[in-house]
Amino acid sequence: MRQIEDALNQSKGEIDAIITLFLALQKQCFVLGNNVSNLVSKWPIPQTPPDQNTIDEVASKFGISFETKD
Repeated sequence: MRQIEDALNQSKGEIDAIITLFLALQKQCFVLGNNVSNLVSKWPIPQTPPDQNTIDEVASKFGISFETKD
């Protein structure tokens, strides 16, 4: 980003090249974002059985000790 900023500050007369560059970068960003969103939405979800070891219990409160003194 710093190199782009420095190049923009130094080249005052090449506005057409700068416009072309930024339009191309914007199009590339749109295409890549669209491809990633399509990939994520069409990604197959593996069919896994539910875990039988889980329980629907409330988590322990802070400060409760499960250790016993001998």
